[in-house]
Amino acid sequence: MAALVGRGVRDMLKRADFMTVPRRQRHKKKWAATEPKFPATRLALQNFDMTYSVQFGDLWPSIRVSLLSEQKYGALVNNFAAWDRVSAELEQLSARDFVNEAVFHGELEPENGQTAAPPPASWACSPNLRCFTFARGDVSRFPPARLGSLGVMDYYLMDAASLLPVLALGLQPGDTVLDLCAAPGGKTLALLQTGCCRNLAANDLSTSRAGRLQKVLHSYVPQDVRDRNRVRVTSWDGRKWGELEGDIYDRVLVDVPCTTDRHSLHEEENNIFQRSRKKERQMLPMLQVQLLAAGLLATKPGGHVVYSTCSLSHLQNEYVVQGTIELLANQYDIKVHVEDLTHFRKLFMDTFSFFPSCQVGELVIPNLMANFGPMYFCKMCRMT
Repeated sequence: MAALVGRGVRDMLKRADFMTVPRRQRHKKKWAATEPKFPATRLALQNFDMTYSVQFGDLWPSIRVSLLSEQKYGALVNNFAAWDRVSAELEQLSARDFVNEAVFHGELEPENGQTAAPPPASWACSPNLRCFTFARGDVSRFPPARLGSLGVMDYYLMDAASLLPVLALGLQPGDTVLDLCAAPGGKTLALLQTGCCRNLAANDLSTSRAGRLQKVLHSYVPQDVRDRNRVRVTSWDGRKWGELEGDIYDRVLVDVPCTTDRHSLHEEENNIFQRSRKKERQMLPMLQVQLLAAGLLATKPGGHVVYSTCSLSHLQNEYVVQGTIELLANQYDIKVHVEDLTHFRKLFMDTFSFFPSCQVGELVIPNLMANFGPMYFCKMCRMT
């Protein structure tokens, strides 16, 4: 009872003290102006803790600490530079070309004296790509790329896992290729490095991001090559591409906007977990379905599409693929076949850590010993 009385007296004194101050001199707290904003990076981590702890179970603590740690990079050698000299210099840093090393060791070997059968054509990686990484557990950094003797940059630094969707696309000489969501340009550059593009359409809805893509192309690709490959950079709404250019392309890359999980944990700028972008974030899976559907509609029957994200979310990965395939079957009577990429995972498992339980496609998960990704990719063939 005494405590209640004491509390009542204190409250009354506070009110009395407040009332003695003239109204015009009273200070009212302005929450929006004075309180520190809750960072989008923290919102992202809270969201991931809630969703990914369920999705990944016991793997999540390891993935979490890796996402919060420094990312590992690869150096994509520019074939339009003096690539042999560049490769030799990267080897002197004790880096290794993970692509050609994997392809060399992954060739089918005879067993029990039997002659090995040739691998299916769908297993073929896109050719002529050279990307150097440091070994597992080696956290060395590559020096910044520099301008080479041929007037273009020597190599392009990127998350090496970002090269996997391009490798999986399996380009062949003379292909017509569409990169539907191309900026900032690393995957577009890799597509050109293959030397297979008869025509390359590189699109991004954002004009500012398309401008960044143009800068990458000008820094790494000579003008005569850009002309010869008929590189076309556009800023169209990718969701409408199937209506604009249907049934045209041999190969289509659909690297969609996503929650960009690693970026969302480290950068406030352009962070999709900002409160003002909540609706945009919630609508992502629908946008991703629309973009993948457009990419498949733009593909010739018999052509291939690779869908990719840099998110761990199965709502943005497997569910989008499965939902899009169902949509095309029901609304367009188009059959899409998902390619089995088990061989692809085995080919590159010395460099990357793969999630073992994807329903469709493959997912590179961050790991402290090989801190690449996340990177999800799924290869499809349009059958009809």
